[in-house]
Amino acid sequence: MYGFSKGTGKVEVQLKWDPSPLGTPPSDLDLIAATYFAADPSGEPAYLVHFNSRSPDGTIIYERDSRDGKGFGVDELMTLELDRISDAYGRVLVGVAIQQHDGRRVFGEVLNPEFRILEGYTELAAGDFSDVAGATAATVAEFTRNASGTWDFHELVRGFDTDLNSFARTMGSAHR
Repeated sequence: MYGFSKGTGKVEVQLKWDPSPLGTPPSDLDLIAATYFAADPSGEPAYLVHFNSRSPDGTIIYERDSRDGKGFGVDELMTLELDRISDAYGRVLVGVAIQQHDGRRVFGEVLNPEFRILEGYTELAAGDFSDVAGATAATVAEFTRNASGTWDFHELVRGFDTDLNSFARTMGSAHR
């Protein structure tokens, strides 16, 4: 069977959680996007986008950052314009990491953490991190460039027990 596909184009990744109870340290979650060269899709990231930053070419933009979950609606927001990313890149992973300011904190200790991945008004994925409750970081989405040059989306919720810097370097490693 033959078909035509535009692939995945412009995607929005949303993250939200509820503020910590009064008298406890705030939960600070962050979105991270790692872009990999097509020639080495499981190697070191070519570049990272996090903390109100953007990719060198402007195709991935971190648009909203919360340090405590007190925002209305979405606390963190990242936009990926996959259809504009250079052919030199073949894989983009998006993950979420919990800042470890006041000791080790895992997803199971954060109040109602949720993510949504949208392409326009179409929801590609949504989740609540319950499958990775003991993790300090997790991937949530993988986008890979296929043989026709378009991008495919794969929901990829995989937990990690590591600090933010290590997670950014290893989130794209081959799953063992």
